[in-house]
Amino acid sequence: MVRAWLAILAVLIGIGLSNAAESNTPLPSDKRWQQARKDLAEGRAAAAKSEFEELIKDYPNEADLQLFLGMAMLRLRDPQGAVLAAKRAIALNPQHIDARTFLAWIELEVRGNVDAAITEYQKIIELHPELADAYVNLAVAQKRKGQLDEAVASLNQALAKKPEYAAALTARGGILADQGKWGEARRDFEAALKLDPRDDGALYGLAESLREARDYAGAQRALSELISRSPNFVYWLEWGRIGLIRYWWVLLTVAIALALRARFKKARTEANG
Repeated sequence: MVRAWLAILAVLIGIGLSNAAESNTPLPSDKRWQQARKDLAEGRAAAAKSEFEELIKDYPNEADLQLFLGMAMLRLRDPQGAVLAAKRAIALNPQHIDARTFLAWIELEVRGNVDAAITEYQKIIELHPELADAYVNLAVAQKRKGQLDEAVASLNQALAKKPEYAAALTARGGILADQGKWGEARRDFEAALKLDPRDDGALYGLAESLREARDYAGAQRALSELISRSPNFVYWLEWGRIGLIRYWWVLLTVAIALALRARFKKARTEANG
């Protein structure tokens, strides 16, 4: 939850200036606006909320202010207030893509309302069908609902708009893996890693694909690289599990040898009375 929030904040924190600049109002040059955004970015959500509320009194028709007020409310653990603020932003500007994205994200990740998120992402695509990110976001919601084929179709659309979209390839690979289509999934993971070698999700997916193909040495190499980046217990556990599979025949041989030795020793003891 926290990591996802930081991601959405990083994406949205820079939008206010550009959107407000298009509205031909004094807001972009208002020092209070700049300070409020800075406070929000630096974690002073309560101060930012008060500053945005004061600005709204002077700029009641600025959708950006409602959006950023919603972001501050979410940081203050008030998702209902965040939703209402996002909806006010959309009412002021129905084509405000960032407000719609924020609203959809809250519905999906905070409130668990998958259908509402899907509806909002579909509206974004309707408004801007050229946005590859919108198709990826829709795919995430569709996957959450269990609509795997639809999610793959959305990711295909994203990659048609932006062929070198590593995150979309990784996401599609993950869904294909869930469907048991390991060969196709492996191709997506390998393509994603060519575009972004630091994509841990793609590397882990590749490790799983190699394991399914019984390339245990390759799977362990991929996991070893992940472990070198981050000593995640899950990576260690999977590495060890594959190691057991990889060397099971050695362990079996040793076990058989020990069993035979014990039986031979028992037989000698009985023979010697």
